Amino acid sequence: MTAAAGTVGRSRLWSHPGLGLHAEVDAAGSVRLGEPHRDWAALVPLVEVAATGHGRLWSGERFIETAVGERMVYRDHDTVLRDGRELTTIRLADPVSGLAARVTLETRPGAAFLRATVRLVNEGAAPLLLESVTSLTLGGVTDSDGGLDGLTLHWADNDWLAECRWRAAALREQVVPLSRGAHGHEGRGCFERSSQGGWSTGRHLPVGALTDREGRAWLWQIESSAGWRFETGEREGAAYVALLGPDDAHHQWRHLLAPGEEFRSVPAVLVRTGTGGLDAAFGELTDYRRAIRRDHPDQRRLPVIYNDYMNTLMGDPTTEKLLPLVEAAGTAGAEVFVVDAGWYDDDARGWWDAVGAWEAAPRRFPGGIQEVLQAIRRHGMTPGLWLEPEVVGVRSPLAHTLPPEAFFRRGGLRVTEHGRHHLDLRHPAARAHLDRVVDRLVGDWGVGYLKLDYNINIGPGTENGPESAGAGLLGHHRAHLDWMAALLDRHPDLILENCGSGGLRMDYAQLSVAQIQSTSDQQDFLRYPPIAAAAATAATPEQAAVWAYPQPHHAPDEIAFTLTGALLGRVHLSGFLDRMSRGQLELVRSAIRVYKDIRPDIPGARPFWPIGLPGWEDAWIAHGLRGERSTFLTVWRREGAAGGHAADGAVATRRTLLLPHLRGTHLTPVVLYPAASDGSAQWDAGAGELTVSLPRGNTAVLLQLSAGAPTVGRRSRSRRG
Repeated sequence: MTAAAGTVGRSRLWSHPGLGLHAEVDAAGSVRLGEPHRDWAALVPLVEVAATGHGRLWSGERFIETAVGERMVYRDHDTVLRDGRELTTIRLADPVSGLAARVTLETRPGAAFLRATVRLVNEGAAPLLLESVTSLTLGGVTDSDGGLDGLTLHWADNDWLAECRWRAAALREQVVPLSRGAHGHEGRGCFERSSQGGWSTGRHLPVGALTDREGRAWLWQIESSAGWRFETGEREGAAYVALLGPDDAHHQWRHLLAPGEEFRSVPAVLVRTGTGGLDAAFGELTDYRRAIRRDHPDQRRLPVIYNDYMNTLMGDPTTEKLLPLVEAAGTAGAEVFVVDAGWYDDDARGWWDAVGAWEAAPRRFPGGIQEVLQAIRRHGMTPGLWLEPEVVGVRSPLAHTLPPEAFFRRGGLRVTEHGRHHLDLRHPAARAHLDRVVDRLVGDWGVGYLKLDYNINIGPGTENGPESAGAGLLGHHRAHLDWMAALLDRHPDLILENCGSGGLRMDYAQLSVAQIQSTSDQQDFLRYPPIAAAAATAATPEQAAVWAYPQPHHAPDEIAFTLTGALLGRVHLSGFLDRMSRGQLELVRSAIRVYKDIRPDIPGARPFWPIGLPGWEDAWIAHGLRGERSTFLTVWRREGAAGGHAADGAVATRRTLLLPHLRGTHLTPVVLYPAASDGSAQWDAGAGELTVSLPRGNTAVLLQLSAGAPTVGRRSRSRRG
């Protein structure tokens, strides 16, 4: 990955053979990133910056072709090795505006990812008002035939209760051919996705991809909790990709850069794989996510978590209700017990708009909340509590005792949303308040797990003096991440769960610090499988918490169905376990035993989807983890969902899954859970095909496929190929 001669008139500054990407500079000093030997005009300047008074060279919806980006010229570059990472910094400058850019390209030997950040410095004599800045640009993307017709575009819609819904379309359906030769210009539009307000994933995941028919993939991720946007479109017969943090048009982000001041963009990462399609690319992205996050023992232990909320107490905990659940959860094998929302509620008018002090409610805990926390510890579990730290209810005394500057404001007025105000964690009073709260809960009460929720979308942000709302939101979120990191510095064994009304703030700015990600608030166990199966596209499997809420009124198939979906991620157990029969509780306990047997394999395994990423109404859904020793596979069959019937109208009771990585391997599939399942699997080693049979609808199985002895469970009745 060193400098080398480029094509005529171009010199290579940086290259990554594994990625097949190069950064090159032309005779005029322009630096661009792309595959080698691509038409220079199809590539994009390494940094694109929109600034007030400078704008674009070609007006439209695209965030490329900026005047500043076109004028940026090469200064120098260097490469350093640090902690196994290779960091190349390319320095550029705009002679007109005085803006200088330092682009840092980070990768690791043998890896297939490229992470980029941009640091802008105003070296001129006048202030500059930034309106957007790309973190990473890439041009010259084509299919194997050198065009766009064979490219497929992938993106994920996201919503409350309906997270991680992946979509795919031919790129040409979204970026249509415009007969460029007849006009002399590119189009003005592109395909774009962006966030809105404080929920970074309230509309879409900050992840997207292009694939071609040969199995090549270009997969990207933006790491921002405070605004992001990606776009892809056509440029000189090839596709380009531009990845940004917040911008003016979408997030009310403007950043005034005075002479001598600097701004740092949010990180963005690109994964490029030559074979294997999306599965291979998400495998590389999973490895990358593991490499950038904060190290924590939770990532290796993967304790089973019981949470009293979902389909159980639903925000109404009391000592009387909790103690039987604590005993039952301990008996079932839980290792963390979380008292969720409501433990502070002692207000006759309700807690929603009165939160902020985070003191235990005496009427809910007549003997004090320590009675419950001690019971949790007595049953061998770590106590946890729910907290929504960034909000203060409008009826809370803190709404009046904290200074006005400690809250989000716009137009000089304090922002109110759904009965809450929003703290600005850049203010020392706001941060000191939350430090006192957490140090009391963790240090004095002995709480070892905090579920940090975020249930309002506060809008574009906060205006602190002359700053724009979007700049205020970015400043707050950077302070929020710093606050979380400081908590873990003081309390290194504390486990932090990132929850935003389920999965509405599911980004790797948050997940590089937090240990666990809530994937959804979905309460219908038949609707959860597509979320559970696709969760590994948004978070590493060992960070992706999936609810499993069996109930005493459930039939055995229903209990097994809801439990099975959590076994390849993080188990978030719930339900009235204390009211179950002995047989029902044993069905729960057996699932937890299986999970504890296989969980050592999860932190190093890569996800894959043998029948593709799930559709919302799919009848058959499959999600697997590919480890060094074994492949694990969860397969669901939902009754009545679209696609659940064979061509002759009969109910489809079996589905064939392609597992090319195991082709030629002679093995016997093993059903790990449920032990009494009627499901079976037949393996064809020559074809690399696994045919799974689930005779009844609304059932699911967890399978293990390995050449050696099974981790746990029984042999399937199916034959070996």
